[in-house]
Amino acid sequence: MFLEPGFRSQRSGWIEVICGSMFSGKTEELIRRLKRAKFANQKVQIFKPAKDTRYDDIRVVSHDENEIDSIPVQKSTDILNYIQDVNVIGIDEAQFFDDKLPDICQKLAVRGIRIIVAGLDMDFKGRPFGPIPNLLAIAEYITKVHAICPHCGNLATHSYRLSDEQDTVVLGEKDKYEPRCRICYEMGNILNLRMF
Repeated sequence: MFLEPGFRSQRSGWIEVICGSMFSGKTEELIRRLKRAKFANQKVQIFKPAKDTRYDDIRVVSHDENEIDSIPVQKSTDILNYIQDVNVIGIDEAQFFDDKLPDICQKLAVRGIRIIVAGLDMDFKGRPFGPIPNLLAIAEYITKVHAICPHCGNLATHSYRLSDEQDTVVLGEKDKYEPRCRICYEMGNILNLRMF
């Protein structure tokens, strides 16, 4: 095979992370990449946390209602039980998985599998969320996607919680969250503190 000068072919598997705030298109981008892999006749498997039943118990569904079949699992090590002869693995809502997910992804990438992970990089308090920071550290490719802040029209990087619930994991959609830029996120938090 002829390669352009300076071009190196990928000789092993690798890890791609798609991250950003809620409503930024993470799942949409994950589905797009997985469908392209299927179109290229690659064998694909998709996993999601069993606790995420917002749109469907089994399928991964984007906010725009694009969907792809998946296997719901309770914990990251369960992924290893389902791996078949596969070229590409997709993992959605990775922030809900346990801290073993980065190690699982490393093991699969060493086997020569392309891993595409999508998840929130920050929780509603603006803190790094679950295993995502460690995945970002070991990924070969990172894509940060952005929503649009409905208050000012700037790029939204934060997931602002509209309810008073304080648990880190609260499943919800537009009834509980909205994307906000850094300034509007901070302004909302200041106003909320004044109300209590």
